[in-house]
Amino acid sequence: MNTPEERLAELGLSVPEVVPPLAVYVPAVRVGPFVYTSGQLPILDGALIATGKVGAEITAEQAGACAQQCALNAIAAIRSVVGDLTRVRIVKVVGFVASAPDFTGQPGVVNGASELFGAVFGDAGVHARSAVGVSVLPLDAPVEVEVIAEITG
Repeated sequence: MNTPEERLAELGLSVPEVVPPLAVYVPAVRVGPFVYTSGQLPILDGALIATGKVGAEITAEQAGACAQQCALNAIAAIRSVVGDLTRVRIVKVVGFVASAPDFTGQPGVVNGASELFGAVFGDAGVHARSAVGVSVLPLDAPVEVEVIAEITG
């Protein structure tokens, strides 16, 4: 069985550097067997990959790619406190989608994160989830994702 990092490489992806906090918080905290991430924005190489509202300036497809980047950043945050991703089970994902007033496709957008967790962690990537439409997110990001993971073994 391939490791999560090997699965990412097969997808042409890798675990990025942990995104530095934008305010007074840490990217992830471990409490017993659980890791709670802070909300992760679609930041790549120090910059947002898109800004704006989904259903207005941003398409659902673009937002799904943003959700995937948020998930990669969450994986980086989890790895920063755990080290070994082979022991990670994704338990809960909460996705926030900055939405135009008539946009109702939040679940499809957050699939960008959920599908990545499934591809990377297999059965350990199957999780409970919420997808919430909001009026605005930090830095005008279109998507933000937070994760609860269990550390097994």
